[in-house]
Amino acid sequence: MTKTKEGPSRTGTRRSTSDIERAKTEEVREMFEEFVVPSYARFDIALKFGQGNYVWDADGKRYLDLGGGIAVCSLGHSHPEIAKALTVQAQTLIHVSNLYYNELQGRLAKRIVDLIAPGRVFFGNSGAEANEGLFKLGRKFGQETGRYEIITTFESFHGRTLAGIAATGQERIKKGFDPAVEGFKHVSFNDVEAMRRAISPKTCAILIEPVQGESGITIATREYLLGLRQLCDEHSLLLLFDEVQAGHFRTGKFQSWQRILENDPASPSRTGTGDRPYLPDGVSMAKSLGGGFPIGAFWVREKFANVLSTGTHASTFGGTPLACAVALKIFEVIEREKLDENARQVGEFLLSELKTSQQRHPNVLKEVRGLGLMIGIEFQPQFKAVEIVKELHARNLLTVPAGNSVIRLLPALNLSRNEAEEGLKIIEKLIVDLAKSEPKQD
Repeated sequence: MTKTKEGPSRTGTRRSTSDIERAKTEEVREMFEEFVVPSYARFDIALKFGQGNYVWDADGKRYLDLGGGIAVCSLGHSHPEIAKALTVQAQTLIHVSNLYYNELQGRLAKRIVDLIAPGRVFFGNSGAEANEGLFKLGRKFGQETGRYEIITTFESFHGRTLAGIAATGQERIKKGFDPAVEGFKHVSFNDVEAMRRAISPKTCAILIEPVQGESGITIATREYLLGLRQLCDEHSLLLLFDEVQAGHFRTGKFQSWQRILENDPASPSRTGTGDRPYLPDGVSMAKSLGGGFPIGAFWVREKFANVLSTGTHASTFGGTPLACAVALKIFEVIEREKLDENARQVGEFLLSELKTSQQRHPNVLKEVRGLGLMIGIEFQPQFKAVEIVKELHARNLLTVPAGNSVIRLLPALNLSRNEAEEGLKIIEKLIVDLAKSEPKQD
């Protein structure tokens, strides 16, 4: 693919690469090196503009964005309706604190409840904060019986707070922050019996991601989800789902557990009216909920809605009129344009084509897996995810690494078939190039 050397200016006109623009890229990098905490291993790209599913760097190079800000940009970049919602609400009411009612927060909570089941919603600012709410829900629920332990799974990811990294089942995330917050235990994912053996008199809840994202897109089985619900019912435990990355229609349903169980007779309907035979007790969400504007939330099943009573949990910036206006607009656009169906259809196209590539080049690709627009491409171990992502940058494509050898596709829900085909051509060309340099497997 020919590299694009020009991009839109702020006024909408096009301008070519110049030495001045290149100097600005270096200046940005130097500012980061001098003033920003070095907690990220950043790729050497300074992004400046975004439009739809494309972004441009400070040198004018255009990229197709299949990373979506790590599953955040649900409507792509610079969506006009998000911009308008921000502008109108900013001119009306930005923040009032949760000492008062605001209509937009109530309306947003109702939208979420209608899509899951009767319950209540708490608003925060991030996925980590949403998960902290679930941790507190579990501990408060178990307090009277002296229970505080939450069982999670290996290879999970639940945020970067101290409790979040204690809940996360990856040692590399925990390194350097001992002593760990007590009360978390890890077992193998997709293993009901391992979970059963781990339950103790101290256990108050089970927390999983129905689709593990950060470790490379691993999907819970139907049997696993049903088995966990049964375990929690048997032992009077809360069943908590972290849907921060996989939620908000990314898999073709509002939440990924609804997609996994969509053909099961015990599965809830999309409208979520009335209590259903299968429901988790708490669900965290963020990322695509705000389309790039910071907002997080967790839903609590009606029977446990009063566990976190007055004074037990709070967030200064949670559920501001500005954040809720954006989230409501995103719901409106997704529903009007049927982007849940688009995520399913375009995602199935990408998954099918990539699986065909895996069959053609097993010496390069080990496995391809996913649901909707949440796809993991696992390369053979000799190919490192970070290096693959860098090579795709050189070919004008943004993706997201996961683990050692997996790259993730987490694009906007409005990704078109033509854009998907464009991304596929870039990825498949790289796979062919890598295959030429590798011996064929027997």
